[in-house]
Amino acid sequence: MADNYLEKRYDEVFGKKTVTKRVGHTLDELLTKNRSTRGYNKSYVVSRNELQQIVAVNTKLGSGCNRQMLRFRLVTQGEEADKVLSNIKMGAALPELHLPFPGTEPEAFIIVCSMNDDDKLVLIDLGMSLEAMSLRAVEMGLNTLIVRAFNKVKLRELFDLKYDPVAVLCVGKGIEKFELQPISESESHSYYRRNGLHVVPKVKLDDLILN
Repeated sequence: MADNYLEKRYDEVFGKKTVTKRVGHTLDELLTKNRSTRGYNKSYVVSRNELQQIVAVNTKLGSGCNRQMLRFRLVTQGEEADKVLSNIKMGAALPELHLPFPGTEPEAFIIVCSMNDDDKLVLIDLGMSLEAMSLRAVEMGLNTLIVRAFNKVKLRELFDLKYDPVAVLCVGKGIEKFELQPISESESHSYYRRNGLHVVPKVKLDDLILN
């Protein structure tokens, strides 16, 4: 009897076995790498095409009542990027560091606008959109920072936006190093810097689950 008889009979009865190779990152890997980044390599210029690829995830996302109320303004390196940068605030929990450090500022942005920001469903859509776009950026080898502290009136005026901006997503090639620090729910949730390392506390699974 041939050594591979059983294998051949299996293929005849059940069809040939296929081995699926994993391509790219797992979700866990993407989530771990997806950290709020406040320092970027300015020698890497994010293209409009890359920003379009990031925004493209919104064509596949869920949406409250499928209303799809978000719209996006792409901003690449140049005068427009300078206008965005001067109207956003970064690193509020570390005011003594005055982030971003000179020479590490982001130079590409996605201004997220809402067709009706009074609609509570928009907040659900906004959270899904920002996280999905950030994950896509990480998949592309880029990094992001979600900004909600910005001059809404000024940004709408400077870019002649049809709708109110509700968030700004900074995009670039990050230069920062991160560490996730497991904590109990009673410990401080504030992120901090340790010897140049950005430490992000995350509540442990046991404390997240309500039994």
